[in-house]
Amino acid sequence: VQLQASGGGLVQPGGSLRLSCAASGSTLNYPVIGWFRRAPGKEREGISCLRRRDGGMYTRDSVKGRFTISRDDARNTMYLEMNNLKPEDTAVYFCAAGRGSFNPSTFCAMKVTGSAVVWGQGTQVTVSS
Repeated sequence: VQLQASGGGLVQPGGSLRLSCAASGSTLNYPVIGWFRRAPGKEREGISCLRRRDGGMYTRDSVKGRFTISRDDARNTMYLEMNNLKPEDTAVYFCAAGRGSFNPSTFCAMKVTGSAVVWGQGTQVTVSS
């Protein structure tokens, strides 16, 4: 499967964006999904990851209460709703899907590698006035 992220753009502080990640095939084969980002000059970090089996979720402290991850397997799409955006949220955002029912914290820590994870290309989010 291939993942295609979209929905990034330029937004003012306090604004909102919804990122989408469409899969070329069924997402039912990918029990865990996640969103990640890489800010300028920084390493890639996990933002939020979700396991379908039990709804287990990991969310990074810096985005708790502002970002919400979700999935729609009927549309083979995952989402990241981002509210109250801050300049420090500026980054390239990536989606990923895991083939196993991994612990969401483990998946967001990028400890799942190789053929067990599929990455989408990034979409740029810029928060600036």
